Amino acid sequence: MKYISLFVLMFSVVTMAKSQYCDPATENCPNAIISAVPFLRIVPDARSAAMGDGGIGISADANSMHFNASKLAFVENDLGLAASYSPWLRSLGLQDVYLAYLAGYKKIGENQTLGASLRFFSLGALEFTDINGLSLGQGNPNEFEVAVAYARKLSTKFSAGLTGKFIYSNLAGGQQIDNIDIVPATSGAVDISFTYENPIKIAEGGMLRIGAAFNNIGSKVSYTKSEFKDFIPGNLGLGAALEMNFDDYNQLTFLLDFNKLLVPTPIDPTSEDYDKNMNGYPDFREKPLFEGIFGSFTDAPGGFKEEMREISFSVGTEYWYNKQFAFRAGYFYEHPTKGNRQFLTAGLGLKYNIFGLNISYLVPTSNQRSPLDSTLRFTLMFHFDEKKDAPATI
Repeated sequence: MKYISLFVLMFSVVTMAKSQYCDPATENCPNAIISAVPFLRIVPDARSAAMGDGGIGISADANSMHFNASKLAFVENDLGLAASYSPWLRSLGLQDVYLAYLAGYKKIGENQTLGASLRFFSLGALEFTDINGLSLGQGNPNEFEVAVAYARKLSTKFSAGLTGKFIYSNLAGGQQIDNIDIVPATSGAVDISFTYENPIKIAEGGMLRIGAAFNNIGSKVSYTKSEFKDFIPGNLGLGAALEMNFDDYNQLTFLLDFNKLLVPTPIDPTSEDYDKNMNGYPDFREKPLFEGIFGSFTDAPGGFKEEMREISFSVGTEYWYNKQFAFRAGYFYEHPTKGNRQFLTAGLGLKYNIFGLNISYLVPTSNQRSPLDSTLRFTLMFHFDEKKDAPATI
């Protein structure tokens, strides 16, 4: 059993701390963007996790639901399923915190594909306490997302996808903070994605694939009945992948992804713009949804330089031998002032007939610990009615 303060639990995902801000003109002024329900941005599958958390432009599979559902229009198989499991905080000795992800797709014609996914994040069994350490009871906080997608080819080389989502987050339902009832947070959201792919002559059967996705564009949430709500982690992702088939036995892919959260940047609480209406709530968190999304490209207190720091990137590679054995590696970088997540990744893949297995491992390269330090992630894949000449993707 784990013991945790209710106050800490609630505001670990919806930040209220003011002591972390500093002058944005300072060279390394920490000013990370934090949203509610951050579990939506966790990469769920081991294949992408092994390639630096990248996946916007790589070949389509069931897990395309997370990155870029429009890729499903180009999927080779008629039906695909995937189940992923990511243990969480194992390095801290916790055994019941995990992310589970189920995804699948079904082609409904030469140019159309339907997809669906279920994401479940369990925080394990917790005993809630107040700030004085007095017990407030026990609970099993959890969050989930249900998504349904439609992808369609608009030409032989271009596709678009639309995903609808329902999001539920119950961190401390039934508890109270300062006599304020805590309730589950709910939201509806959409993803809008696009993919362009074109054969290239670098190698026989080579392919260049470029993707763009607006993810988690949805209503703000609150864990109380307050009128003040927080942004969910909307994101703009751009990615490309270059596939090269050298012969029947050797295939190599390189990927590059860029991601930027579409969430307002925090403002120094000593600034006159922090709370102009004097209601005790930061103005940047009170912005309407689309004002916050579009303003996120220009609202950083440090100007253009800070805006560029808000872009994280992934690089990765995947090598297939005989379309059965895969070796993967990658790197993820986030600026030290924006969260400081920096890590190397590696993984293996195995494919036999309709069955596939992927495993990934994370190696941190900064002093910012990751919830996935020294843990393995697993994904099982199933492809049905596979074409004999389909490329190896699991």
